[in-house]
Amino acid sequence: MTDHTYTVDDIGRLVDGETYRHGNPFPLWRWMRENEPVVRHEPGVFPAFWSLTRHDEVKQVLRDAETFSSSSGILLRPLAHGEDPGSDRTLALSDAPRHQALRGAAAGWFAPRNLRRLGDFLDSAAYAAVRSAVEATRVDFVGDLAAKVPIEVVCSFLGIPDEDRPSVVEWSTEAFCAGTAEERSIAHLEILDYFGDLVERRRAAPGDDLVSVLATLTYQGALLPLDDVVLNCDNLLVGGTENVRLAMSGGMLALLRRPDQLALLRADFDQVVNTAIDEILRWTSSATHIMRRATRDVELGGRRVRRGELVVCWLSSANRDPAHFTDADVFDVRRSPNRHLALGAGPHYCVGTQLAKLEIRAVLRELLAQVGDIRLDGEPEYLDSIVVNGLRRLPLRLTPAGGDGSRPRSDLTAARG
Repeated sequence: MTDHTYTVDDIGRLVDGETYRHGNPFPLWRWMRENEPVVRHEPGVFPAFWSLTRHDEVKQVLRDAETFSSSSGILLRPLAHGEDPGSDRTLALSDAPRHQALRGAAAGWFAPRNLRRLGDFLDSAAYAAVRSAVEATRVDFVGDLAAKVPIEVVCSFLGIPDEDRPSVVEWSTEAFCAGTAEERSIAHLEILDYFGDLVERRRAAPGDDLVSVLATLTYQGALLPLDDVVLNCDNLLVGGTENVRLAMSGGMLALLRRPDQLALLRADFDQVVNTAIDEILRWTSSATHIMRRATRDVELGGRRVRRGELVVCWLSSANRDPAHFTDADVFDVRRSPNRHLALGAGPHYCVGTQLAKLEIRAVLRELLAQVGDIRLDGEPEYLDSIVVNGLRRLPLRLTPAGGDGSRPRSDLTAARG
């Protein structure tokens, strides 16, 4: 379907998971940016909301937390599902002053000094994950590699004991990558149950970890309720793993489809990697949308949004807006400037941004060090989600660098300087 055949009736396809699994929403978003950049959806399966597809309006909403509240939910939910259980309880789903208290508690763990301390662990995790993939030769990049490193890193931040990590990694992989919704739901319940037990243990005997910080955090003179701490731990696990997994796998596919860009990254890794990572984040835009609720009447793109109405920011569309990105539909690892909104903007800008970039860098570095040739080994499989954008499976065939991949760890470290 070409852009000129779209009508307002087509915009309902944005809330149909099949559009993302089998279709291509980008032409529709392009048509909306040009013709209906701010448009109202009437209630149906979902509540009524306004769709925003241009960079300017999306950035306006994300930066103005006073006018556009996060506390009643940040993702579209079917009316039948009721209110989001995390509303006004978690870091992502709260406004000031609660949001400031929760963010302040978490932010220290993502400060540069902690990230530097994490360096050796991150390098080892990336090396081991890539080495295992190389030895297997044929892998699903999503589950076998892209999911492994962020889960290991977040487990370290959360202070999950070594003996528990295999179970948490297994549940997390199932929750993100399992084939059926039922399997994913069961795994997610296992995670919630586990955090309930861990939070109680940390309250009794705090440690040097993020779960302990949240378990002992006081707000307005009282400890956070146990369920609130559990929900925040769950959100940190999801936010700290899902977006990185989707960005890594989508970025890998983009590099394979643009071998000239992969060659640029191989040829001059240290000079290109920073812009390449931002381009991967822009290109993949793993959070498809972010929702806010207007706290007052406000104008957006010439339309009057009333107090209490929902606005949905389609981040994937904003990050392809040609008004802000030259050749927006071209994947360019040297793109600069690159003021994408993939990780949000304003007070809710992703607290783990620098960690996410370090994880992507570590995996890319190890791939280029250990793998000589990377090829698709089947058709990629996309998620059927309106919430996150990306791949469920990415089958690859890997050929070791030098034919056998036998370089020792010390040589790889030396090669990285």
